[in-house]
Formats: sequence, structure tokens, C-alpha cells
Amino acid sequence: MAETPSPDGPAISYEQARDELISVVQKLETGGTSLEEALALWERGEQLAGICQQWLDGARERLAKASGQTDQGQEADSEEM
Repeated sequence: MAETPSPDGPAISYEQARDELISVVQKLETGGTSLEEALALWERGEQLAGICQQWLDGARERLAKASGQTDQGQEADSEEM
């Protein structure tokens, strides 16, 4: 189930970005494109990777909130070890 991103978040779902990124990588790996096409694919891949990272960061933040942890709490825990 894809979640609706926040207004500041990505415009496409994690799954859409991941699937398109896989397609971009496959096209780059198979070759047969012009330099200009390869550069455009690379740039799109970078955008898609960033979108996936935004989704993952948001999910990590939500999990931390749901479990009652904050960044400060996690730092304090790691300092005690």
C-alpha cells in the first residue's frame, strides 16, 4: 500500500520511484544509448534515488516516533554503551 506523501515530500510513491529506478539502471547496463541519452538516464536515476531516500528517511522518522524514540534519545542510548 503506497502512502500519500506530505506536501513537502516526493510527488511519486516509493514503489513507483524504485521501479522506475530499476528500469533506468537496466537501460544503462544494457547500453546502446547515445551519450546524451545515458546522461539523461543517469540524472533521472539520481532524482529517483533521492526520492527513494526521502521516503526511507520519512519511514525511519515515523518508526522512531512510533516507538517513542527521538534523535536525542538515540544519541543518549549510544553514549551509555
